[in-house]
Amino acid sequence: MRALLLPALLTLTAVPVAAQERPSPERLRADVTRLVGFGTRHTLSTTTDPKRGIGAARDWAAAEFTRIGKACGQCLTVERIARRFVGPRAPDGVVVENVLGVQRGTDPNRYVIVGAHIDSMAGDVMDSKADAPGANDDASGVALVLEAARILSKQRFEATIVYAVFSGEEQGLWGGTLLADTAKARGWQVDAMLNNDIVGNSIGQGGVAAGDRVRVFSEGVAKAESLIEAQQRRGDGSEDDGPSRALAKAVDHIAEALPGGLDVVVARRPDRFGRGGDHEPFLALGYPAVRFTVGAENWDRQHQYVRTENGRAYGDTVEGVDFDYLAKVTAINMATLARLAKAPAAPARVQAAGALSRDTTLAWAPVPGAVRYVVRWREQEARDWTGSQVVEGATKVVLTNKPVDDTFFGVAAVGRDGAESLVTFAGRAAIEAPAPRR
Repeated sequence: MRALLLPALLTLTAVPVAAQERPSPERLRADVTRLVGFGTRHTLSTTTDPKRGIGAARDWAAAEFTRIGKACGQCLTVERIARRFVGPRAPDGVVVENVLGVQRGTDPNRYVIVGAHIDSMAGDVMDSKADAPGANDDASGVALVLEAARILSKQRFEATIVYAVFSGEEQGLWGGTLLADTAKARGWQVDAMLNNDIVGNSIGQGGVAAGDRVRVFSEGVAKAESLIEAQQRRGDGSEDDGPSRALAKAVDHIAEALPGGLDVVVARRPDRFGRGGDHEPFLALGYPAVRFTVGAENWDRQHQYVRTENGRAYGDTVEGVDFDYLAKVTAINMATLARLAKAPAAPARVQAAGALSRDTTLAWAPVPGAVRYVVRWREQEARDWTGSQVVEGATKVVLTNKPVDDTFFGVAAVGRDGAESLVTFAGRAAIEAPAPRR
């Protein structure tokens, strides 16, 4: 069938995603306060005390997921997965357990994940006894995950949404490793993983005001790529267009459509300089994953014993969390989850051909559930897509007077309700021989 080209809106959002219940700052505050109330949630802390320690905190998170599932007619089920880890920060070993709320979609293979770590630490990573309130790092993220589950469980989606509460992040990203390994072992097609870690403060170190923005960290070059894939990427120039970077760019555009929201700063590295988070094990296995973190961190409120020295307050307490700001970060996560869970999967591969030509031909395999596709392009010096066309009834298109030497291309799949997948960058067609050098 001949392709039908139609003008496309340049926005990467979908109308059904934007209109939904807003997160509640009051519920977020209640959840963060409850988590702080466990005293410490250190990975090596007690698992038998019903009121203190990581065991009690995980039981509470599981009970919250159970309550959410009951409210939506058991649309959300609870799963607890565990594995023993040994490392420098747990030399005698420790059982790391993740608590999952699983909202099944109509497609049994596709998954989107939103997660945060429940464990906390004080000034010494090995001190499992002292109070470690961890209000922002990372009760804020856990509260976000629970609030997203409360609201999104009222809707139905094609992809399964996994709401993940990790343990063991401070000891070695072990909770993220456990779920990433589980996803691989079970054969999940993970379309996106959103990690939320330190997402609740709007005032950074030194009084820096950052309540208008949130950073989204993403890798451009895939950590899991093979040597052949690296060579292909180098030739295609797709360093800024890997799946995780495409996810970060989509988050940016989704946020732009939310009223009264935040500016998403697409941070072009996997995480903060020399640091890491629970999304990184997913990157290691080739899954698209990003990290949400506040626009400016306050290190006086991270990994500190609660104290006051020379009139200066230290410690990760509830007073350092801005719940209106946290609600806005939660809204961005929810809108991203909703769009991607409603959309088809992104095209597995898009091939571009057109060496020594003013025209470019794009081709891709059909995507299950897609009713149309959006072809996007930009000049090579641009970071974001600047033009687009809708393609109806075909998986191949010729774009006239758009030479591949001067233009980058990508394709997204669109579902029945208009929800759009991530954009897959167009690389060289396998059948096209290298052009002679000039």
